[in-house]
Amino acid sequence: MSQNSVVEVKRSALPAWLRAMRPKQWVKNILVFAAPVAAGALFDTRVLINSLWAFVAFSLISASIYLINDVRDLEADRLHPKKRFRPIAAGELGTTPAAILATVTMAASLAIGFTVAPMLGITLAVYWVLQVGYSIFLKHQPIIDLAMVSSGFLLRAVAGGVASGIELSQWFLLVACFGSLYMVAGKRYSEMKELGSEAGTRASLERYSLSYLRFVWAISCSIVIMSYSLWTFEHRANEPWGVPWTTISIVPFTLALLRYAMDIDAGNAGEPEDVVLNDRVLQGLAVLWLIPLGIGIFVH
Repeated sequence: MSQNSVVEVKRSALPAWLRAMRPKQWVKNILVFAAPVAAGALFDTRVLINSLWAFVAFSLISASIYLINDVRDLEADRLHPKKRFRPIAAGELGTTPAAILATVTMAASLAIGFTVAPMLGITLAVYWVLQVGYSIFLKHQPIIDLAMVSSGFLLRAVAGGVASGIELSQWFLLVACFGSLYMVAGKRYSEMKELGSEAGTRASLERYSLSYLRFVWAISCSIVIMSYSLWTFEHRANEPWGVPWTTISIVPFTLALLRYAMDIDAGNAGEPEDVVLNDRVLQGLAVLWLIPLGIGIFVH
């Protein structure tokens, strides 16, 4: 298929340039609020404002990466059953305007980041460099590509802390690190199940097997549960009404991970944001997790 050909696309009220920035995937950027929540500082006015700016900055920097990826993966995306509908692959947005938009969003993100906090700016810059490196050549390296994609989730979680100078605990970092690896390995697993025999057409999938990816996301899930549990045990000093609320939150947290594992196993987690937005059971478990966690952290 030639670069200038246009494939049939699904109708959308959003303009092509905005859809190319994948606003639906910005839901992943709520991870910037994780560190302020874990520290019980989210409702401090300064922390909340800085966290909101971090969310905006990461939405812009991730949009820049999405645009770069879609320009580079143009031909491969046109062979994918779903990705062929993306604006650049479908011919709705040219590669030159996309490259200009990627530059503008990257510059705007870094400007916001360094204005809010130098460390936030550095975190955004590191994210951009790693993801561009992934797009250019690291996606072809097995294991390394998993680490590069999971680093994106990890840096989002770190950004919320550095934006307000919040100290990140060792357990928080372990949960963020292996939680990221869990989601990325699950994403790859779902993509392989979805594409089947066509998985070999994707450079990021051709070196993996389903059994190997299952091993990675299974062991990552185990480490996340263990690390989260140890974190809650450290926060038992504050127990409103004598109830170990943070420890209770282990139950819905674990069930939510197991529910997400079902989505992975069914091949439905190729786009994690779709799972979060559409799985009502998972959303319910998230609420049941946040209630005791919020009481344990914020009620004194």
